Amino acid sequence: MLGADELFDLKQTEHAEIFSGCKFAWEVLPKIAAYVSARVPSEKRVVIGEGTVVEEGAMIKGPAIIGKNCQIRHNAYIRENVIIGDGCLVGNSSEIKNSILFNNAVVPHFNYVGDSVLGHKAHLGAGVKISNYKLIPENIMIEVDGVPFDTGLLKFGALLGDGCEIGCNAVLNPGSIIGRNSVIYPNVSWRGILPDWMMVKSKEVVEVVVRRQ
Repeated sequence: MLGADELFDLKQTEHAEIFSGCKFAWEVLPKIAAYVSARVPSEKRVVIGEGTVVEEGAMIKGPAIIGKNCQIRHNAYIRENVIIGDGCLVGNSSEIKNSILFNNAVVPHFNYVGDSVLGHKAHLGAGVKISNYKLIPENIMIEVDGVPFDTGLLKFGALLGDGCEIGCNAVLNPGSIIGRNSVIYPNVSWRGILPDWMMVKSKEVVEVVVRRQ
C-alpha cells in the first residue's frame, strides 16, 4: 500500500498525471512545485475553479491550483505549491503547504497540512496536525516489511488514503501512511503505516475522584 493507486482513487483528481513515474506515493511531493508553476500564470499566482468561495480574510499565497465548488473560509492560509481538488473545504486557521488534496477532502479547523497528500473524502478533525519535519533534522524513514527505508525526503508529512477519518487533536508524525477508510481516534499520536479499514483507539485511563469542598 505504498503506491498512489493503492491509497487513492486517481479518478478523483484532475491532476493524476503528477503521479506518473512514482513507484512510491511520497515521490510526488518534490514534483508539486514544478507541476503547479507550469500551470499557473506567473502574474496570477493562483487558479480558482468555478463555484469556489473564498471568504474575506483568507490568505492564498500561491502558487496554487484550487478546484471547483470549494470553500476557502476566513483565516485559512494556503501557502506555496498547493493543489486542491473539487468540493474541498479549507477552514479557519488551517494552513496548507506543498500538498495535494483530492476531491472532497476536508481540512476544517485549526489544522496543519505540510508535504502531504489527502485522498478523496479524507477528513481531519479540529486541531489535527500533520508533522512534516523531524526534531533532529534527517531524512524521513519508514518501515517496510520490518526494515527501515529512507524516503530521501527531509520533509514528508503524511499520505492519507481515501475516506480516512482523523480525530480531533491527533498528531500524525513524519512519514505516516494511513490506508483507505481507516480511523484514528482523537488525541492519538501516530507514527508509521496503518493498513486499510483499521481503527486506532486511545487507551488513556481517566480517573474520577471526589472533589474536596
